[in-house]
Amino acid sequence: MDYQLDWRFQTFDELTTTELYAILRLRSEVFVLEQRCCYLDADNKDQRSHHLSGYLGDELMAFARIVPPGLSYEYPAIGRIVVSPGGRGTGYGIELLNVSIQKLEELYGKVPIRIGAQLYLKRFYESFGFRQSGEVYREDDIEHIEMTRLNS
Repeated sequence: MDYQLDWRFQTFDELTTTELYAILRLRSEVFVLEQRCCYLDADNKDQRSHHLSGYLGDELMAFARIVPPGLSYEYPAIGRIVVSPGGRGTGYGIELLNVSIQKLEELYGKVPIRIGAQLYLKRFYESFGFRQSGEVYREDDIEHIEMTRLNS
């Protein structure tokens, strides 16, 4: 990886309007336009979640949200995991997952972590200790699986 990202970890209320705009723009760019999924990204979970944003200078390159237990799943979750098209192949995804797990554990301790993963990324998430914990399902016409990372 050539450049280390500058990480910001914030509650929804701590985000500036400029930061929130960059987050929503990146999520729309990848999840709606690139993946051709017509869905409402603003799902009313952002307000209760923590937001992890990785910047290179002024450009948002990577993002994930840490969802508290009981909002999406019984366990805390990492969701909306995304790397900017311009940041792919740089190691930012690996850095994003490592920092996401670290921040989630700072908030909730060493607890199980749940994700809803796109099936084609199964091996990537397995490299972080996630294991398939549900059947394949289709969401927005993309195959997904629930995965859980247990801490023993």
